[in-house]
Amino acid sequence: MKIAESPSYFLREIVSTDIENVYQGLSNPDITKYYDVHFSSLEATKEQMDWYASLVKEGKGQWWAITDKKTEEFVGAAGYNGIDTIHKKAEVGMWLLKEHWGKGILKEVMPVVFELGFRDFDLNRIEGYVVSDNVKCKKALEKIQFKREGTMRQCEFKNGAWIDVDIYAVLRGEWNLE
Repeated sequence: MKIAESPSYFLREIVSTDIENVYQGLSNPDITKYYDVHFSSLEATKEQMDWYASLVKEGKGQWWAITDKKTEEFVGAAGYNGIDTIHKKAEVGMWLLKEHWGKGILKEVMPVVFELGFRDFDLNRIEGYVVSDNVKCKKALEKIQFKREGTMRQCEFKNGAWIDVDIYAVLRGEWNLE
């Protein structure tokens, strides 16, 4: 079911048949380098598929497949975790299959995802937590009205080392809603 669209891409519900595409993405170390998940088998990826479904069931989030309008090819995923209905905020996340990097897809799709958050989920605040070394992601967020709010120093332990995480956010009043 198509939820939203940009000029070249659809956002649709992630379905069980997307598991091979999700595995292709979340088993690639280049994609998961700054991510909190990595799967080494198709069977292990079922955990991620269950997580996507549980977010919706529990009202704590929603993730969508990003698909090419012309070919319907799965190119990545985007969505919200930790929707807080009291404080009207959520964390946004996105990833693309590596063969689709550098094509401007996220630049085109991210505004659609944010508009869904502000309109459909009635969010006041959308947060992005970015590993401090992930310069490309930080630059992308800054280009689309996110503001860096600070660094959480040594807040996560990953691959045997403490890492810093920067927090970015955009508020409803800062976003250009039509």
